Amino acid sequence: MFLKRSDPYLLVVGMTGVKMGDRLVQIGCADGGRLAAVAARVGLSGHAVLVAPDSEGAARGRKGAEGAGVLVDIEVGPPTRLPFEADAFDVAIVDDTAGLLAAMRAEDRVASLREVIRVLRDGGRIVLIGAAERGGIGTILRRAQRIGRMGRMGRNGLPRTGQVSSAVDRNRLARHPAGAI
Repeated sequence: MFLKRSDPYLLVVGMTGVKMGDRLVQIGCADGGRLAAVAARVGLSGHAVLVAPDSEGAARGRKGAEGAGVLVDIEVGPPTRLPFEADAFDVAIVDDTAGLLAAMRAEDRVASLREVIRVLRDGGRIVLIGAAERGGIGTILRRAQRIGRMGRMGRNGLPRTGQVSSAVDRNRLARHPAGAI
């Protein structure tokens, strides 16, 4: 029997491995609720910090933390120069779901990774949360669902009429040329 969970962050929180008493730093914040869910796991004996590259990310983090009633220190600054001492954290989460790393130059990505490694204790964990194209069985099921809703598809993955149904993710169409879906 499969039960639908009411907590949308349950999987992410579990995958991070954050536990009571951990010292957590998160770089970037695309979803304040996700930050709050992970930060709640460190409890009062731990410490959670957000480093947001801009004030918008800081505001999302602050709103999520306040909404969930968790304590999160928030710093605004570049991930290339983290304002912490070496070995200060047990877990580092890099939230790339909004394209934080993709927007950086290659040398800045390397500098950011070096900084994250610097602030982690020996044996600490880095967790990268990023958006990715759905793969495997999820892709097959989604395409099968689209075919069922829209009728027969053309070779380019679009309806033969050339019309785009509401079942197609318009954001994906904007990012990819026709036929790359």
